[in-house]
Amino acid sequence: MTLTAPPRLLLVHAHPDDESLWTGGTIARYAADGVQVTVVTCTLGEEGEIIPPALRELAADAADQLGGYRVAELRAACAALGVTDHRFLGGHGRWRDSGMVGTAANAHPRAFVAGSAQEQADELLAIINAVKPQVVVTYDDFGGYGHPDHIRAHEITTAAVAASSCVERLFHTVTSREETEAGARELASLEDLPFRLPEPGELPAVDDAVITTTIDVSEHLMAKLRALRAHSTQVTVWQGGAGGASYALSNGIAQPVLPNEHYVLASGPAEGAEHDLFGGLGG
Repeated sequence: MTLTAPPRLLLVHAHPDDESLWTGGTIARYAADGVQVTVVTCTLGEEGEIIPPALRELAADAADQLGGYRVAELRAACAALGVTDHRFLGGHGRWRDSGMVGTAANAHPRAFVAGSAQEQADELLAIINAVKPQVVVTYDDFGGYGHPDHIRAHEITTAAVAASSCVERLFHTVTSREETEAGARELASLEDLPFRLPEPGELPAVDDAVITTTIDVSEHLMAKLRALRAHSTQVTVWQGGAGGASYALSNGIAQPVLPNEHYVLASGPAEGAEHDLFGGLGG
């Protein structure tokens, strides 16, 4: 990094656990390097599917207390990743998890996708103006895998960044198809893996040709795994005796823990960004 001003990174995620699943290694790496990392979460994740049977009554169709529980999970995950500045968009609980496409949760009065995109973008712009990050990260226009809240996060982040005067680069977090498939093949060779191996193309990923930036997070995988474990209602983490690691969401599909995290540069200068979100800025 060649920045003359202190480097500041801001990440916009839809739900608690997204920061760890999509960008946990990147967050841990830059936090360890002294970068001021701000994580903005748009909802409390109230509609998440709950893995531990003992916590089933927290669900939206029961006591509807999952959101509050996930706040504590998020706090623990941020601590594991080294994040000291976390914010909920619009304040704690302003917008609610919209659920997957076509579910009744889409129509909830506080659903994120039912809210005003302009108001949400304005709230995010206020955070950006206060933090003044040089780099912002969110999802691509498909939201990574089509979740309505991820797509809305993309839309409002794009608008807020365009209206800001401090952001020099906007990145979309993506998953490499090549590395994901290689990681899945390695998982197939491990004994006692408790999850189902993914079918070809079953895990969200993009063609490597569109990836502009690859961040080596191999030295920060333990922090990422600790953060994933913190989200115990949503994620199950497994580490094998041979050193292999995997995690699964409520669908029980094994996902490899990869040594790199990948991004597509959406706006800003490309020079120097191949392996560093801040590379070449401020020089």
